[in-house]
Amino acid sequence: QLQLVESGGGLVQPGGSLRLSCLASGSSLGYYAIGWIRQAPGKDREAVSCVSYSHGKTNYADSVKGRFTISRDDAKNTVYLQRNSLKPEDTAVYYCAALTFATAETMCARRLKYDAFGQGTQVTVSS
Repeated sequence: QLQLVESGGGLVQPGGSLRLSCLASGSSLGYYAIGWIRQAPGKDREAVSCVSYSHGKTNYADSVKGRFTISRDDAKNTVYLQRNSLKPEDTAVYYCAALTFATAETMCARRLKYDAFGQGTQVTVSS
């Protein structure tokens, strides 16, 4: 059974950068589309960046286009989220989630019933 563990969160100033990592275990990451989903206090979950299970195609929410980049290294069973030009509204708990044999679009559109879901890492953007 696939398990996901996020890391790399923390406190960063507005305009700064931070890279999150999602490490998979229990199964090969290559079978799964991976999405980064965030949830800010009092707000609904938002899928911000997704990558397909093959060919590495990506999908981004409008709120992060041009600032966030998702990438995957299946040899390391890891998916990354490089986040630049961070804004206070990017403050949230960031989770990674997996969906078997899915496209990036399907991954980002999914709201429930993922095949795996991590425990989350807190990111705070503040001066």
